[in-house]
Amino acid sequence: MSDGGRGGGTGSPPPDGDRPGDGPMRVAVLASGSGTNFQALLDRFGGEGDDAARVVLLVASRDGIGAIDRAERAGVAWRALGPSGRPEDEEARELLDVLGGSGAGLVVLAGYLRKVPVSVVRAYRGRMINIHPALLPSFGGKGMYGHRVHEAVLASGARVTGPTVHFVDEEYDRGRIIAQWPVPVLEGDDADRLAERVLEVEHRILPAVVGALARGEVRLSGDGTCTWREPWFPSDRFLADGRGPGGPR
Repeated sequence: MSDGGRGGGTGSPPPDGDRPGDGPMRVAVLASGSGTNFQALLDRFGGEGDDAARVVLLVASRDGIGAIDRAERAGVAWRALGPSGRPEDEEARELLDVLGGSGAGLVVLAGYLRKVPVSVVRAYRGRMINIHPALLPSFGGKGMYGHRVHEAVLASGARVTGPTVHFVDEEYDRGRIIAQWPVPVLEGDDADRLAERVLEVEHRILPAVVGALARGEVRLSGDGTCTWREPWFPSDRFLADGRGPGGPR
């Protein structure tokens, strides 16, 4: 496991709902690629941005990915996990140690392509979310990520797509949906053009949901339902601020 030189350590996950003091929610991000959604979180919750949350750790699925460069530029601790294909309990222990050591109260999967071990999912139930580039439950499941999703949307003839943020459970892309936002499929779209427009909205909706979770505006209830304290971004506000989810509140 590579060490970014800041933070980290070992330990067990904090109790459900734990938040150190009255400070910002500590957020750990898991990523496997260039890290543009990770950057969107850094931009929202760093410097003079939203003080409801703070990104304290990047967990990379392997060394050498672009997200690590972003973490280093931002001065955020990072760890690269050991090789995949090991026994699940070994991978789970490593991930639990890394996340527990960070004190993270929220774990965000942002383009993370490994399956999270069941014991880790259960330890962070209601405190682990994922972003998917289609309107779940359609176009989700094992093997559905990146351009594969957009190609499937185009092949289906669907006229609307868009990102989904959802709580993570034991099955791929089946956790309770927190928020979605529609993106039209336009005539002449190919996977690249569609992916670009969906990604632009991902960069808005993911930080918005993280902020809402940090402020206690949304939670996973004991009966497994997703409960919002306020309506999820009414359309008039989306249009009025010109930025969509994550605009001025």
